[in-house]
Amino acid sequence: MKKLITHNSSLFWFLAFGFSIFTLNACKFFQKKEESTEMILVKAPVFNADSAFSFLEKQVQFGSRVPNTTAHKACGDYLVSNFKQYGCSVTEQPFTAKTFDNKTIQGRNIIGSFNPDAPKRIILAAHWDARPFADKDTKNQNQAIDAANDGASGVAVLLEIARNLQNANPKPNVGVDFILFDAEDWGEKDGESSNTDPNKVWWCLGSQYWAKNPHKVGYNAYYGILLDMVGAKGATFPKEGLSMQYAGSIANNVWSIAEQLGYSQQFQQTEGGSITDDHYFVNTDAKIPMIDIIDLRNGSFFEHHHTNGDTIDKIDKNTLKAVGQTLIQVLYQE
Repeated sequence: MKKLITHNSSLFWFLAFGFSIFTLNACKFFQKKEESTEMILVKAPVFNADSAFSFLEKQVQFGSRVPNTTAHKACGDYLVSNFKQYGCSVTEQPFTAKTFDNKTIQGRNIIGSFNPDAPKRIILAAHWDARPFADKDTKNQNQAIDAANDGASGVAVLLEIARNLQNANPKPNVGVDFILFDAEDWGEKDGESSNTDPNKVWWCLGSQYWAKNPHKVGYNAYYGILLDMVGAKGATFPKEGLSMQYAGSIANNVWSIAEQLGYSQQFQQTEGGSITDDHYFVNTDAKIPMIDIIDLRNGSFFEHHHTNGDTIDKIDKNTLKAVGQTLIQVLYQE
């Protein structure tokens, strides 16, 4: 996601204030863990960072995955095919949306469900679309970006986890819904406002749609984890502000697991800014507690955010490994 929320953003904090205390019941597993600073880590499969990198590379090779383009459709088909190959039950959720600049786009949320009959479900999510313009760049600002980190990295981690779970023995005791949100990154250009309704949130169009129209009637999950920009060299993941507000016990325990695995350099025990991201709408509209693992450095995004420099050479397999291994361990702790 691309927009930091300041404490002066009254719309989001007003909505956040009204969020109910339901998250406490959904997080009982994690609350029990908080009684001790460390937990006993069960044996979990090894996350393959080389494989994750190949998934990332393949996405970038399609070109910029901007809705209404050939590259977008081809990459979406590839993602669906992979989830099916790894034994997931796949739901494609098409939707039509209007963008801030009054474009009509055809989006597609992609949901791959592992162990679809399990009653206890965990969401692992990322957005798979690419920014249609490099508005933070000094040149070629109307050019769509590669989005190697901002989009492809999170998807790559999820694909590798899906592949890993298919081959794992034993498998985790929960169902996992891998949700790839579309049209996350077609928000206002840097320094510009909406050409249509200034009060509408133009980011996260796919998650806004899904949160109001889940892929299954009556769908619910214990909690969710969103990945956004999780592949860059030198990435740091403080605890994002809205994650702590809506699902703080979940965030605390994910970070604790990461620390025990040796990834405290990436998962830092500090609180970061609040982000308008897909997890916000899952929390507020779908009423499912969700946290956001997102690269925030010194209160801002990584250097090549929304520029033509968001390319595959900025990716570090060590970062992919830290995130992917942490998530696999989280699943097996269930």
